[in-house]
Amino acid sequence: MNRPTSATRRSAGLADRLKERPLVVDEAAAAGFLDDLRTAARAAKCRKLAARLKDDGLAEFLKGVLDGSPWLRGLLVADPAMAERVLTADPDSHLARLTAELAGAVGAAEGRDAVMRLLRLYKAEAASLIALADLGGVWTVDRVVEAMTAAADATVSASVDWLLRAAAARGDLDLADPAHPGAGSGWILLAMGKHGAGELNFSSDIDLIVFYDAARCHLADPDEAEKLFVRLTRDLVRLMQERTGEGYVFRTDLRLRPDPGATAVAVPLDAALQYYESLGQNWERAAMIKARPCAGDIEAGERFLHEIAPFVWRKYMDFAALADVHAMKRQIHAHKGHAKLAVAGHNLKLGRGGIREIEFFVQTQQLITGGRHPELRTRRTLEALDRLAEGGWIEPRARDDLASAYRFLRRLEHRLQMVADEQIHSLPDDSETLTRFARFAGFADADALSQALLTHMRSVQGHYANLFEDAPTLSGSAGSLVFTGDDDDPETLETLTRMGYRQPREVTAAVRAWHFGRIPATRSARAKERLTELTPALLEALAETPNPDAAFNAFDQFVGRLPAGVQLFSLLWSNPHLLRLLTVILGTAPRLADLLQRRPRVFAGLLEPDFFDKLPGRAALRRRLDETLAEATGYEDALDRARIFGQEQVFLIGVRILSGTVSAADAGGAFTRLAEVLVDRLHELAAGHLAESHGRIAGSDAALVAMGKLGGAEMTAGSDLDLILLYDYAGDEPQSDGRRPLPASQYYIRLTQRLVAALSAPTAEGKLYDVDMRLRPSGRAGPLATHLDGFAAYQAEEAWTWEHMALTRARVISGPQPLARRIEAVMAGVLKAPRDPVRLKADIVEMRERIQREKGSDDPWEIKLVRGGLIDIEFIAQYLQLAHAADNPEILSQNTAAALAACRRAGLLTPADAEVLEPACGLYHALTQVLRLCLDGPFDPQAAPRGLDHLLCRVADLPDLARVEAHLRDTQSRVVDVFRRLLG
Repeated sequence: MNRPTSATRRSAGLADRLKERPLVVDEAAAAGFLDDLRTAARAAKCRKLAARLKDDGLAEFLKGVLDGSPWLRGLLVADPAMAERVLTADPDSHLARLTAELAGAVGAAEGRDAVMRLLRLYKAEAASLIALADLGGVWTVDRVVEAMTAAADATVSASVDWLLRAAAARGDLDLADPAHPGAGSGWILLAMGKHGAGELNFSSDIDLIVFYDAARCHLADPDEAEKLFVRLTRDLVRLMQERTGEGYVFRTDLRLRPDPGATAVAVPLDAALQYYESLGQNWERAAMIKARPCAGDIEAGERFLHEIAPFVWRKYMDFAALADVHAMKRQIHAHKGHAKLAVAGHNLKLGRGGIREIEFFVQTQQLITGGRHPELRTRRTLEALDRLAEGGWIEPRARDDLASAYRFLRRLEHRLQMVADEQIHSLPDDSETLTRFARFAGFADADALSQALLTHMRSVQGHYANLFEDAPTLSGSAGSLVFTGDDDDPETLETLTRMGYRQPREVTAAVRAWHFGRIPATRSARAKERLTELTPALLEALAETPNPDAAFNAFDQFVGRLPAGVQLFSLLWSNPHLLRLLTVILGTAPRLADLLQRRPRVFAGLLEPDFFDKLPGRAALRRRLDETLAEATGYEDALDRARIFGQEQVFLIGVRILSGTVSAADAGGAFTRLAEVLVDRLHELAAGHLAESHGRIAGSDAALVAMGKLGGAEMTAGSDLDLILLYDYAGDEPQSDGRRPLPASQYYIRLTQRLVAALSAPTAEGKLYDVDMRLRPSGRAGPLATHLDGFAAYQAEEAWTWEHMALTRARVISGPQPLARRIEAVMAGVLKAPRDPVRLKADIVEMRERIQREKGSDDPWEIKLVRGGLIDIEFIAQYLQLAHAADNPEILSQNTAAALAACRRAGLLTPADAEVLEPACGLYHALTQVLRLCLDGPFDPQAAPRGLDHLLCRVADLPDLARVEAHLRDTQSRVVDVFRRLLG
């Protein structure tokens, strides 16, 4: 056999095939680095390398390499023998020989440390060879990515085989073929992303999905399958990415597996199949286009990909799936002409006109058409572009432009990563470093690099922006919003931060959890697709609330309790006003938001076609409550159902206030009607429950008297109930007729206790109202229930002026009509009794001053307690009624606004004073309705939610909050003047 001459061998070497070279920035430093390499070569007696370094062409090439890449400089100078092998050998043959030797050496290695060293030495030499072949133009970018992929496959496969042999040696399993450990092992390793496509970039992670099929392997203990394969997978990751003195092999990412936040690093094959069939998402379909078995049980891996082909390659794309693909594109957020393209700091992978846009351009069209056209089912980006053009799916020009840009961007990305062996994709953002990099990439200067790069980026952006050009627009004006995979997209985090989210990583984690189907609402494919469409608009709407993070968390809790989501998500997407309303609730009305989180089904009430038309009347409320209570299985269940009903109705009234379909005045009546219906029905329930133990009292009745805001029909979402229970009987005090009889006084005290518990005791469904019984005769010192005669005597002989003031707002809301009429007659008699006006004024003023000393405030937003606030108006109305009802009984009214109007009509309130008090009363009640609905504590205008600002301005009919506050102060000042004029 003729042996090749030395000249022939040299001509085949990498050094003899150089076509390009990096350009030197610092000539003196570069010459020094080359001298270092020469010195190292001589010291290591690498004569061939030392001789070749005298070649001017090679010397200039190496000066550019050593000057521009500290990483390559370190490798070549530290190991001149390796440098000699790489530079003098044919690169294709040398890489093949290295790979073959690796498999044999690792197979013979006896310890983990030895395996790790062999893998790292192989990676260092293979990477050096690939880098120099790339920098010298010896290999095309297609060959470079193919070689990097082959190196990754070799290291993963060698590691897997060694780990399986070691497991067999320990007795964990039997190998079907010891010469080929992976065959029949049931351990399936899929290469994903660029690794799977054979397009691995220079300093990339490798993305793996690891499955195991316990039915295919021969385990010593089949019950230990998960434990074994999880341990093997973790050992593989350690072999690949743990840093030692020789460096690392490949950083290894396992997060593309099904639901990585909830699954182990190795997933059972049957569970994976079930996941993809029922919960797989469109972005996972796109990822699976590039999936390829790369090690372990290759046959099982191929069979798995065949089984999930119907999931990846849908023969027919329904509208929802197509909309989700459109949403994936819009989430990357490219718009024609949007944002100026810049070079400094630009991300070659994720930025506009970058690699991801080219890949997405290809993959989305593969997803849509690959089900019906198998020829499009290829992993490689450039090959897919060719096939799309051949099939007429894209224009040849688009194919040529995108292929050219792809190769250019990938080569530039490689140069970027070769500088320091870092997985970076962004160009330097300072001019000096950018210039140095441009020279390393072979450009004369940064301007030359910029011109070439911008040409390609504009071309990519133009083709990419035309993709699905006619798809419906999606609100995502703040920037990129990408939630695919299990990794945080840096641009998405920046977008969320700009939008006002302080914890963007928590937001992205929650959105990914939705898409992984970890909540019932997103377990269907259609629900996930609808949510994908909705997410950007939802995030923008929540960002408009005062605390976007809190509002988002509230929505997350709300959606987490939904039994299903597709109907709601579709509704919100097609009805932006409902989406805005929902975010207003979550962001500005904590009371309603808390209720919505606990009872998401209350939102269904908004779907009623007549919801925004009118409020339900008392009869409608009573009918609906009766229907709810009729289904109760017992007393406790009835209490729970009453709470559910009450909370839902409070929510629906509150939503009407927020939406502006119900005025604040009407809301007070609505909240009051709801409370009346609930109190009346729970009064009946409590009486019936008491009768089960103690019977009933013949000839005796009880009624409930409402006072305060309930009596005045002025309730808000946060009002408590001021109640008095009065009872009556004829003759001597009777007893109940049950098996445990009680005298009437004790019986009605027990009834009161049960009623208070029925209304206010917390159950599993919460509570309805706080109940205050302190307005009964003698307050806390008096019995909980009072005989009507005792009540009448107390009011006539012992009650203080403030108790008569409270009585102006009293009315019967539950009980038999005959007793109600007697009670109302007693109260009317007290209110119509003549009074000393001087003493009356003095008592009221003294009471107002006492409140001011104990609870007073100068804050105009303390609408009830501030001077000139709601208490002053109520005291004026109560004074006028107590002072003049004897001669003008028509002025008696439990409602403050109605009482003021009656006093004006009776001539007891001058038109000038009425023009102050009546609008002030309306303004105070309107603002109070909104504040009590939205806030649990005091209102601070400096930290006011934007949505609450708007609501307050709307009910005050003023353009901004500053004017509302100025109007409040002026109104309060005028009310003070009236108070002093009337009461002194």
